[in-house]
Amino acid sequence: MRVLLVGAGGVGTAVTRIAARRDFLTHMIVADYDLSRAEAAVAALGEHEGRFSARRLDASDEAAVRRALVEESCDVLLNATDPRFVMPLFQAALAAGTHYLDMAMSLSSPHGTHPYERCGVKLGDGQFELAAEWERSDRLALVGIGVEPGLSDVFARYAADELFDEIEEIGIRDGANLTVEGYDFAPSFSIWTTIEECLNPPVVYEKERGWFTTAPFSEPEVFDFPEGIGPVECVNVEHEEVLLIPRWVDARRVTFKYGLGDDFIAKLKVLHELGLDSTAEVTVPGRNGPVQVSPRDVVAACLPDPATLGDRMTGKTCAGTWVKGVKDGAAREVFLYHVVDNQWTMREYGSQAVVWQTAINPVIALELIAGGVWTGSGVLGPEALPPRPFLDLLNAYGAPWGLREEN
Repeated sequence: MRVLLVGAGGVGTAVTRIAARRDFLTHMIVADYDLSRAEAAVAALGEHEGRFSARRLDASDEAAVRRALVEESCDVLLNATDPRFVMPLFQAALAAGTHYLDMAMSLSSPHGTHPYERCGVKLGDGQFELAAEWERSDRLALVGIGVEPGLSDVFARYAADELFDEIEEIGIRDGANLTVEGYDFAPSFSIWTTIEECLNPPVVYEKERGWFTTAPFSEPEVFDFPEGIGPVECVNVEHEEVLLIPRWVDARRVTFKYGLGDDFIAKLKVLHELGLDSTAEVTVPGRNGPVQVSPRDVVAACLPDPATLGDRMTGKTCAGTWVKGVKDGAAREVFLYHVVDNQWTMREYGSQAVVWQTAINPVIALELIAGGVWTGSGVLGPEALPPRPFLDLLNAYGAPWGLREEN
């Protein structure tokens, strides 16, 4: 399998380090707007790893991405950029006749008059609008195949297939006890993406109502996370699982709740109140004259790169899927989860836990596609494919998942 990896940030670099240990990969072209980042990711693998090469590529330039896919004879495009670039990369892969994977879906926009009640443009709507074209091309666009969304969706499908006869509720729950030495505020994942998902109206699914929205940070609850992380307050956040799971898994209600903490929420609210979460460019005086800049990009530039924080981080992160329903006539409640210790990922891969946990899942998916285990055409979420081969391979990668009975 020949893969064009677009994006050589923290997640993209972790992808290369994980994929380098697997033999399904023929060649991976690591592409980034900043060529030096792509070259650094390849160089870190060592001079004997000839299956990786670097290339400069602008993810917003659909024609250039299509040419790169054709010139490099790629089988698949793996998108490791932030969601702004989903649509040009998605469309370039369709035009080039390759498969496509991403870890975050096309952006949403709130309802014009009732943002905290009704959905406007939902996450992934732009991609699902092109599903018929992907089906006609007989190519697979596997969307949302990181950890959340991704592994969390695989857990949901596994629960439906093997653990429950009826599902009342599926709740994705994300929590951690990670700390970063020397920083009062240092998000462990892209602040651009964090702002997007945390300040947009959260989406909830109920079978009787369909998809609807609430106010940001709604429905707080304390969830007890496993393996020493402990109780964390979680709140509703906009996330792809709520838009994906109901398409393939029968459940009465689906939510996503993120353990943010009061301090983190307060800082996000201040950014919003000051307009610093905006992606609309503003004019700023510069040394050589006025420049156009997005306030959110300024915030991102002022914060440390999450990929560089690993040696200052301690603790664990947990991604999981809580499921409540009925099995064999009896009530059942379980939490399927994946916990990663930052000390382990830094020692074994040189990548911090959050980006590593995100990166391992698309690599597993690529291996399943390369081996013909996962097949399909059109725009599919992870829930649309058999979960057991994925979970077995996750264990084989040395990153085991767990299951906790809740009652």
